[in-house]
Amino acid sequence: SGMVVATDILTIAGEFGEVYKGRLKLPSKREIYVAIKTLKAGYSEKQRRDFLSEASIMGQFDHPNIIRLEGVVTKSRPVMIITEFMENGALDSFLRVRKHDGLIVIQLVGMLRGIAAGMKYLAEMNYVHRDLAARNILVNSNLVCKVSDFGLSRYLQDDTSDPTYTSSLGGKIPVRWTAPEAIAYRKFTSASDVWSYGIVMWEVMSFGERPYWDMSNQDVSQDYRLPPPMDCPAALHQLMLDCWQKDRNTRPRFTEIVNTLDKMIRNPASLKTVATITAV
Repeated sequence: SGMVVATDILTIAGEFGEVYKGRLKLPSKREIYVAIKTLKAGYSEKQRRDFLSEASIMGQFDHPNIIRLEGVVTKSRPVMIITEFMENGALDSFLRVRKHDGLIVIQLVGMLRGIAAGMKYLAEMNYVHRDLAARNILVNSNLVCKVSDFGLSRYLQDDTSDPTYTSSLGGKIPVRWTAPEAIAYRKFTSASDVWSYGIVMWEVMSFGERPYWDMSNQDVSQDYRLPPPMDCPAALHQLMLDCWQKDRNTRPRFTEIVNTLDKMIRNPASLKTVATITAV
């Protein structure tokens, strides 16, 4: 039970309303920066439930690589969800801006390790994310990456104009990030999250390029696999290919992915060999 003061607007329109940067005054007199998601006026009871369901999911998690819920404000208008503040914003836009800032491979691998650790935790909690993508990872001032966006309402809505989410039976799916079995018969599991994680690896190593560029969604869901980004270590591209095994039972688990990345970080020489792009 603290006092919240909004200072700057962060994004003009989230799914439900604006997102602000603010300060949370804690009872201990300490102040911390927070992000404040708001629910826009004129919402339906269902929208309010959907909005707050994200907070109730987030509130069950406690891990350094999962965005932390600070609280909700439901007594006054607007209804708000308060989370820790992530100075560098979404990972995809962060990478595009920082592309020429000399981020080195070992830093990128460290970021990927954090995301994998967060996903390992979610898998252990039997939580399937379904929308793991660089746009849903937030980055703080120390380059720590945290998994966010636990609002599953977009799977139930058919009114969004965002081309990222393509209509299919029973909701919208982010085709470019989604495993074939999840597209074909909606089989979402931690193994389909691993497929999406492989796409996130590719996004990170390509500094925020769009997966499959301007290929159509039909072309994406066939047997094509993304080539290694420029200067991508061969070991990392191999891990991506492992995540993109057609048979979900042969994909690595997040525990293995974390261990593999830890080995690379302990032995940076393993990242010296650059993947070569072979003509298809």
